[in-house]
This record gives sequence, structure tokens and C-alpha cells, in this order.
Amino acid sequence: MRQVILDTETTGLEAAQGHRVIEIGCVELVNRRPTGNTFHRYLNPERPIDPGAQAVHGLSLEFLSAHPVFKEVVDEFVAFVTGAELIIHNAPFDVGFIDHEFGRLPPPQRLLTDSCTILDTLVMAKQLHPGQRNSLDALCKRYGVDAASRELHGALLDARLLADVYLAMTGGQGALSLAAERPKPAKSSAVTIAKRRQSLVIPVIRASDEELAAHEHALDTLVKASKGKCLFRPAE
Repeated sequence: MRQVILDTETTGLEAAQGHRVIEIGCVELVNRRPTGNTFHRYLNPERPIDPGAQAVHGLSLEFLSAHPVFKEVVDEFVAFVTGAELIIHNAPFDVGFIDHEFGRLPPPQRLLTDSCTILDTLVMAKQLHPGQRNSLDALCKRYGVDAASRELHGALLDARLLADVYLAMTGGQGALSLAAERPKPAKSSAVTIAKRRQSLVIPVIRASDEELAAHEHALDTLVKASKGKCLFRPAE
């Protein structure tokens, strides 16, 4: 299962008013594990940035003018997201802006949903926590995701934070700080593998008291973050 966490920054709030995407950040998950693969581009919007938007993300037109325009990176972006489930917080905003960028390109017309499916974590959060604040900042605090470095919004930073939040909301893996996939073992023949299995002696290493206590502490964290819905410790 391949998923891509996506976030954008823009020149303003309304694509219909001619505002543009100025940053795209994507983080790849495969089988719910971060792979280390990312897509991150700053984009020249070829228009002014609203002061309110710049106060949020800190990106200036002077800085962005040295970067490519959307049409120069669109093929690379589409290749990265094609076939994935996109995980986006407040998906209509980001999808609307990206579709607006697609609409500025020569025919044939395309939409983001032509290449991938979309899951909106804001909708998911509202279902899990009705009546509560469900911004990314609020969810980071709720699920214990460290957002101390988020003085300004940034597409790649926010995508990484959302990845941790999403994993915590959907099973708690984010709280376990799972690393990227382990290196794949070198290929070997079936005969060699069979011989190794015949001679294999598997040692039994029991957990120490300290390790068991750490395990129980981790489960306590998952139970708290999931409001008692931790699969590893079913309710009695």
C-alpha cells in the first residue's frame, strides 16, 4: 500500500482569484512506513503574495522568483503521486489549488484525482473528535507529535507532521517512531535458503523487566492517544 502525504503553500486563500501554489511537499509511506522518499519544490508564482499569506509561510516573491514555475515540475510531481492514496489535511484547499495549476497548462485537461485517490484527514479528525479543534497544530498536541520547529508553515515540514498525526490517528504507529524501511537482503537461490532454514537454530531471547516495563509504557501511550482504541491492548 503506497500513500503520499501532501501539503502546499500558496500566495493567498482563493485559487479562483488567481492565487498560485508556491510550495509542494510530499512524504511517501509504503505499508504505513516512511520510506524516506520525498518530493519538495518551491515554485515561482509569477504574481505578488498576499501579506497575510507571507506572514504564515514566510516565503517572499524575491526568494521564489529564482525557482521554476509549475509547468516545469508538473511531470515530476505527477509521476511521484500517480497510483498513491494522497493524505491531505483539508483536501479541498490543496486539491483545488493543484487542479487550478493544471487548468493553466495546455490541453489535455487533467485533475489530481485522475492520478490518485484522496483521503482528507480533517474529515477523519472531525469524525474522531467532534466539536473540538482539529487544525494540524491541535492534532499534533492531541497525539503528542512534536511540532516545536513549526514557527512558520512549510509544505514539507507540515507533510511530515501530518504523516505522524495520520499514523497516530489510524493505529498509533506514529507514536512508535517507526523508521524507514530496513535494507532489503541480498537475493539468494531457493536451494540456499532451504539449506539455511534446515540448519537454522533460533535463539529465544526473553525480554528483561526493563524492556517489559518500556513496552507497557508504550502501550499506555497508544491507549491514551487512541482514546482506548488501541488494537494491541483490547478493552476488557
